[in-house]
Amino acid sequence: MALTLAEYHRLTPLPRPGGVLYVKPGARGYRDPIYDLLQKTVAPFGERALDLNPGVGWGSLPLEGRMNVERLETSRAAFRCLSASGLSAHLAPPWDAEEGAYDLVVLALPAGRGTAYVEAALVAAARALRMGGRVYLAGDKNKGFERYFKEAKDLLGYGEVLRREGPVRVALLEKEKEAPPLPPLWQGFRARLLGEEYAFFHLPGVFSAGKVDKASLLLLEALLGEMGKEGVRGKAVLDLGAGYGALTLPLARLGAEVTAVEDDLVSVLSLQRSLEANGLAARVLHSDVDEALTEEERFDMIVTNPPFHVGGAVILDVAQAFVEAAAARLKPGGGFLLVANPFLKYETLLEERFGAFRTLLVREYKVLFAEKGKTSQREGGRR
Repeated sequence: MALTLAEYHRLTPLPRPGGVLYVKPGARGYRDPIYDLLQKTVAPFGERALDLNPGVGWGSLPLEGRMNVERLETSRAAFRCLSASGLSAHLAPPWDAEEGAYDLVVLALPAGRGTAYVEAALVAAARALRMGGRVYLAGDKNKGFERYFKEAKDLLGYGEVLRREGPVRVALLEKEKEAPPLPPLWQGFRARLLGEEYAFFHLPGVFSAGKVDKASLLLLEALLGEMGKEGVRGKAVLDLGAGYGALTLPLARLGAEVTAVEDDLVSVLSLQRSLEANGLAARVLHSDVDEALTEEERFDMIVTNPPFHVGGAVILDVAQAFVEAAAARLKPGGGFLLVANPFLKYETLLEERFGAFRTLLVREYKVLFAEKGKTSQREGGRR
């Protein structure tokens, strides 16, 4: 059975020493072997600790109450859990960490975000530590752990693997030398979309860095074929999971009033800069699906190229929540366009939520279209 929007947004409390740890669909770091092994391994060292990829906070939880623990998190879904759990956390990328301020850093390697992001996180960890400080580094040997462990030793000095469970490893390293400066973070590229030229800017770790992905291009083509350029002008459009703006920017240029929601802060910052660089306007919200929208907001059109990974695993909770949010957030008669890999079976979900759907285009990816009728099949609240 499909996950309802209310079920997606519900925070579930789990008992923990001294309080409660909240988890929810779409928030990484719980029932994850990397975080599980971290949680079994970390031990206090010094007074001040920093978790650079905390998710819901499970990996660094044993330090709580024994050290001053701070966390930098980019996911809005994970940050909602951290806040509800009463764990000290800030919405920030790892490279915003204060320099030379920490005795201990905990880092579950964010391998699913690509090499540039992981390397920036490793340098950020080295810079955040005082001399003699330590890093717990956790990852999967099938997802680059050995390579990144070697890079971490090159940055810091001494290091050894403490624990192994299956492919998962946890290493402990000590800072013996000065950390280098951060690598260049901002990158840019140009792309031609719907006959117009755009300059995109992005930070490490965003989806489809360096070029607009083929799925988004196909969705734009299908949208134009379905509605035409004039059919978009003046419409209230919601871009669910907007990334750095591959859909938001061309829709804004066509004259739509675009609201872009995105769970990842790094993508939000990238989208804001890309809009500014192109002289375009859209409302950009850091949001766990539709969580940042007001209860009453509705849209003429909703578009999405939904994610189907959480922490590297194929998990469709977020994508299902996108479909549920579209059904709840469309005005009567409004249209929903979704692009996906052919093997992902959204058709049954669209039929259940909208009563019917059409396949607009199939070319490596598929673009599905559904309309909201005058009466909803099933209303799903945000919470």
